[in-house]
Amino acid sequence: MSFVRRAATVLAATAALTTALALPAMAHVSIQPGSAEQGGFTKVAFRVPNERDNASTTKIEVSFPTDHPLAFVSVKPVPGWKVEVTEGELPKPVTTEYGELKEAVTKVVWSGGKVEPGQFQEFEVSMGQLPKDVDSLMFPTKQTYSNGEVVDWSEAPKADGSEPEHPAPLLKLVPAAADENGAATTAATAPASSAPSVAPVAAAETASDTTARLLGGAGLLVGAAGVVVGVLGLRRRPSA
Repeated sequence: MSFVRRAATVLAATAALTTALALPAMAHVSIQPGSAEQGGFTKVAFRVPNERDNASTTKIEVSFPTDHPLAFVSVKPVPGWKVEVTEGELPKPVTTEYGELKEAVTKVVWSGGKVEPGQFQEFEVSMGQLPKDVDSLMFPTKQTYSNGEVVDWSEAPKADGSEPEHPAPLLKLVPAAADENGAATTAATAPASSAPSVAPVAAAETASDTTARLLGGAGLLVGAAGVVVGVLGLRRRPSA
């Protein structure tokens, strides 16, 4: 009987560990997909889960980089939410393929809607041209709850590679894929206008990595259960 109890304890511990591994990926505000090609244009979604069981998320404020500004930014309308795009003067003008950029989008705010407990919402943005001389862009985000609490997701990755308590959404930038002639190509083309754009655009649904993490956790649980059942079977087999 004591062995059965020990086996149940091991299984419970495995379940707790699996849950602990899955929660960080679902808990914080993130950007999906998490990577894009340098020098190109991309569509991303800021994925906002509700971490509270007694309050709703009512406002999301995303800050855009000013050291590597994006000349073209457009947002997809979200039913029930009001969106406000702020353009501001850059600390220092930036030279781009489309001329000198003195102003750019510095902030996008969604408000008026609700992300209830146990739910998440995605806020989609089309943007570019992505810089070619950096390997990532940070988008510090403030998440406001209906009880007045504000969570500031603005911490940079730690030097040792571990994740901070409140990581900022991070878009990794990878080198553009080369075509058969060796020339770099990008997945999207530039908008027709050279001026920053905030016009709504249509966007496809983004892929989710949360499902993959949950399936992986379920696999760990099933494997642990199999080990326990196998050991029990061996113990119960009559000796020759």
